[in-house]
Order: sequence, then C-alpha cells, then structure tokens
Amino acid sequence: MDFLEEPLPGVGTYEDFNTIDWVREKSRDRDRHREIASKSKESTWALIHSVSDAFSGWLLMLFIGLLAGSLAGLIDISAHWMTDLKEGLCMSGFWFNHEHCCWNSNEATFEDRDKCPEWESWSQLIIGHGEGAFAYILNYFMYVLWALVFSLLAVLLVRGFAPYACGSGIPEIKTILSGFIIRGYLGKWTLIIKTVTLVLAVSSGLSLGKEGPLVHVACCCGNILCHLFTKYRKNEAKRREVLSAAAAAGVSVAFGAPIGGVLFSLEEVSYYFPLKTLWRSFFAALVAAFTLRSINPFGNSRLVLFYVEFHTPWHLLELVPFILLGIFGGLWGSFFIRSNIAWCRRRKTTKLGKYPVLEVLIVTAITAVLAFPNEYTRMSTSELISELFNDCGLLDFSKLCEYVNDFNSTKGDNLPDRAAGPGVYTAMWQLALALILKVFITIFTFGMKVPSGLFIPSMAVGAIVGRLLGVGMEQLAYYHHDWTIFSGWCSQGADCITPGLYAMVGAAACLGGVTRMTVSLVVIMFELTGGLEYIVPLMAAAMTSKWVADAIGREGIYDAHIRLNGYPFLEAKEEFSHKTLAMDVMRPRRNDPVLTVITQDSMMVEDVEAIINETTYSGYPVVVSRESQRLVGFVLRRDLIISIENARKKQDGIVSTSIIYFTDHSPPLPPSSPSMLKLRSILDLSPFTVTDQTPMEIVVDIFRKLGLRQCLVTHNG
Repeated sequence: MDFLEEPLPGVGTYEDFNTIDWVREKSRDRDRHREIASKSKESTWALIHSVSDAFSGWLLMLFIGLLAGSLAGLIDISAHWMTDLKEGLCMSGFWFNHEHCCWNSNEATFEDRDKCPEWESWSQLIIGHGEGAFAYILNYFMYVLWALVFSLLAVLLVRGFAPYACGSGIPEIKTILSGFIIRGYLGKWTLIIKTVTLVLAVSSGLSLGKEGPLVHVACCCGNILCHLFTKYRKNEAKRREVLSAAAAAGVSVAFGAPIGGVLFSLEEVSYYFPLKTLWRSFFAALVAAFTLRSINPFGNSRLVLFYVEFHTPWHLLELVPFILLGIFGGLWGSFFIRSNIAWCRRRKTTKLGKYPVLEVLIVTAITAVLAFPNEYTRMSTSELISELFNDCGLLDFSKLCEYVNDFNSTKGDNLPDRAAGPGVYTAMWQLALALILKVFITIFTFGMKVPSGLFIPSMAVGAIVGRLLGVGMEQLAYYHHDWTIFSGWCSQGADCITPGLYAMVGAAACLGGVTRMTVSLVVIMFELTGGLEYIVPLMAAAMTSKWVADAIGREGIYDAHIRLNGYPFLEAKEEFSHKTLAMDVMRPRRNDPVLTVITQDSMMVEDVEAIINETTYSGYPVVVSRESQRLVGFVLRRDLIISIENARKKQDGIVSTSIIYFTDHSPPLPPSSPSMLKLRSILDLSPFTVTDQTPMEIVVDIFRKLGLRQCLVTHNG
C-alpha cells in the first residue's frame, strides 16, 4: 500500500504567522477546477455540481453584502442612541435618540427643534430643572461618567474576549490580503466583540471613527461565510479574493459610497486584485449599500451621512485656497503619522503598554472633560462634520449661520454673502479650540486597545480648517468686493463663496494626507456629499496633499503601522534602487556554512530528521546527489515533518534507517533492508527559480507580483 496516494491531513496547510504560497494555491485551484469540468460531462448531478460551484462566488458575495449592511445599520443606530444617552433620556420611550424623540413630539417648534418636553437632560431628571450652575455641573459630571463607563466596557471586552478587535484593523487586513496568516484575526469572536465595542468606543466621545473598523467587521463576515463553501474554505488564495471584495463592502457601508469602496479596496488594501474580484467587489458593495439603505439608519432616506446641496459654482481663483488646504492636509498628515508612530512605539517598548485599561480611561477622561464645555466637541464627530459641510440656508439655526440678515436682497434660494454676526464669531473661536483638541488628542487615541478608525477624525480636522478659511474668504469678499481678485465674479449682494465647500475640500485634503489615497478618496468624497460639480477642487486638494506628504515621508499611516508591528509586507509602491544581482543577496553567503539540501534517493529518515532538528528553514531544495547538485524540486519542512510522523505510525517497517525516495521509480530493495519511504507526492517539482545573474530588482518584482515564499537560485541548473 502506497499510503501517500491519499492526501494527508495537514500537508499543504500553513501555520499561524506564516505566509501562503500563492503559486501552489493557484495551481491547486486550477486542478480542482479541471476535475469538476471533466466530471460535469459524465452525469446530470455532476453538471449541477459544476454550475453551483461556478455560482457559489456570487452567492457568497450576496451573503457578505447582506450581513455587512445589517451590522453597519445596527452599529449606526446603536451609536446614535448611546451618544445621546450621555446628555439625557427620552421620556416617551428610552430607546429613542434625541432627534427621534423630538420628531414624535407635538410641542417642538421648528426653531427649537432640538428642545422638546419629552427629552429631559440628566439634571432635569435628577433635580427637576435644567437651568443654573448646579444643573450645568451635574450634566457635565454625567457626561464624563457615561464616557468613562462606555470606554471601560469597551476596553475590558476587547482584553477579555478578543484582543484582535482593537485598532482599525486595516493594516492587518492589508497584510492578510498580501498572503500572511493571522489565525483568529477574522474569527467569530473578533466579529462579535468588535461590533459591540465599536458602538461603545464611538459613543464614549473619543476622537475616533467607526469607518476603518467597519472594513474589519465586513472582512470578518467574509471570512466566516467562506466556511460555507468548500472552494473557499480549503484554498487560502481564493479566500483572499473574497476578503478583497468584503473590504469593498465595508467601505461601502461605512460611507454609503459603493463605488468608492471598490476603488478603496483596489487602491489601498488589496495585494492581488484580478478582474473577477473587481466585479464581485462591485456586486458585494452594491448589496451592502442596498441593505443599509433599506435599514435607513439616519432616517433621512439617504445612504450618506453628510448629504449637502451647494447651489453656487466655484470660481477658478478659488483653486488657490483649495491648494492651500491641500498643503495643510499634507503637512498635518505627515505630522500625525510621525507623532502617532512615535507614541505607539513608546507604548510598545515602555511600561505604558502594560496598562491598556488605565490608558483608555485617562484619554477618555481628558477628552470628555475638555469636550463638554465646547458644543462643537461635545457633539459626535460625524454630526460636527455634517454641520461644517452645511450650506447656510434660510431655515438653518446653527451658530455658523448667524449672519446679519438683509432680507431685502434675497434672490430665491441663494442667500447673498452677508456680514458675519456675533454667532459666527463665537463659532469661529470655538472651532479653533475644537481644532486644537482634535489635532492633539487623535494622536494618543489611534492605536489604543479599543476599536478606532481614522477617517472621521482626520476629516473633522480638515473640515474645521476648511470652514474657518471659507468664512474668512467669504467675509473678505463681502467687505472688499471691489478688489481686483473679486471684482470679476463677486458683485455686491451676490452669493459667491460657499464656506461648506471649503470644509469639504479640507476634509478630503487631511484624509488624503494621512492615508495617501487619491482616486478612491475623491470618489468617496463626492459620493459622500453628493457634490458632483466639485470634483476638480477635490482632485486638486487630494493631489497637493499627497505630494506634500510624500515629500516629507513616503508611507501612509497604514504602511507605517504595518512596519511598526513588524508584519512581512512587500510594498508594491516602493522603488528598488540597488544595482545588485541575485548571487549577491542569496543565502548562503561566501563565508556561511554550506547550503542544506536533501538528495532524491540516498538519505535515510534519521538524516532528514537531523536536518530538520538542526535548522529552522521553512523548506529544503531536493537535488540529484551530493556530487551532482542539479535541482529536482523543493520540499516544505512542515510537510516533511507531518509525512515522516505519519509514516512511522501507520506504515509497517519504517525505521530510522529507511531510505527516503523522491523519485518516480524506486529500485528493488534487497530482502533484508527496511521498507522505503516514498515522498514524491509532497515534492514541489516546479519551484520558482532564477539564475544567479538575475538583477535583484527583477527578483523583488517577481516576489511582489507572484507573492512567492522563496525563490531558488541556480547556476547551470
């Protein structure tokens, strides 16, 4: 009995924290496909099986879209309710958030739409009235207390049940998609804990967003659903195609931007992205967005959080302030990456890392104490961005819209530029304080042991700067409309500058500076806001911010975190500049011990076991003999160990002196000698080889494009 005709359990699998062999996985999938195709002609049942196999990818995408969309809707609704819980409670039903509570009220007026008798602040509930210094202190105390409770719960759940649920998850997903294996990172516990703690972390008022972690949540859904289909369960390379599409669905539900999600997956996360994956990502993002739209978490029957309607076109001269915002975005992005990485490195190497719970509580306490007095930091970050993007209409009662009204000159819907009233000036310095808090507190928040995304805080920083610049430009145009730069397009009483547009461009610039996205960023921004005619300003700001940030440091925040954590990742964007050949880089070097090889038909079991025990290599070249070192193939250490252990247990006559054969035909043995061990089936007969004169840049390119584990260097074979 040649027991190895049956595949052994464990042969061809990978250990944790190893990288998959893309070439082997792809050829394995091709063989499986060929087998199904050849059988499908034999019977109707086999034909049905082959059709269902072909269709299973689309079915899987449908499930991922439905699950990711439902979870995102659940997270949105819960986070809204819990964020408002820090300020008060709805008497008509505690499950309503502030906005819904006052919608149902008959006594709320349009001007005071956020004040209604059904919604009571904590001071009204506890001491019966909401005015005065004591009531303010009580509300302040309750706000900080709730924030601490939420963040404490979040960090304890992460520590106790799923340590992998912290952070944004995008650096790890990038590494996993490049072929690395982190077991449990996309498991069911991580999914459950990440979903729950994400709501808690966002509600605690920390300077973080839920958008990055939603990509991790969607990838967990993808990975768990892969187990329903054999084709994906057993093939690591196929599973990574699914995860690429799941990442697209994650961004699709995070921002309500399905096309931006597909482009994000292509530009930022995926390592291997064939055309088939592009279509499937498109389908998964579509289903996910459709599911979220059916749940309607924002109650405005729109997919997006920050829908805006700007009515005025932008002018060519405004490109100058837009490019200035791009420069600011690039500078802030570089500053943020450097500071955050320095802080995270400090957390890793000093005692600070031993007290994650304490760190989270201290940062939450500082954030909450500083955030409460300023209404722009007290509201959730997404609401703040929404308010900054808003174009002041006749019906707006925000402080940012308190202009001195001159209603004689209104022309239809477009309000003319007006002089800023006291409300706008108050809002300006409050926003300046909010900016300082956001800029510094985000550095310490990103990377703590709670789920934390970076999209929303970065956009908030940019939106504040943009709004400040926009209001400044607007007032400049109002008071100096006769200046040459304004005279051509800005007459008295005209509506020429839109501060909300500046906020939108600033948000894109800062997000681009931190993540170095370009195409997907612009698409996400215009899908997010519905501002189609502002693509050029967005492109100008995104490009400028990328140039400025790249001039200071090449890597974005995710690449920096990949390097900080020491994950093996070959960055496709980096140029290889050294003029070396394969022989200069290969091992062993000139004065190293000789190369460890296995011969094809002359080594005993004990010799091979000795090699395995003495070295730590992940595999060994198999050569013809010690004298003729011509390459036959490559055998993996893990497969060797499993096969030898299995043979000793199950095959009669295998002892330490049995000879191992990697050849097709084994010679007849004398009767007295022990049985031989045939291991031809675990030998890779077509390992990837280059000659010793190959330039190193080509070798690096081969590793990147094929996702190789190892490459053997030969000289005349």
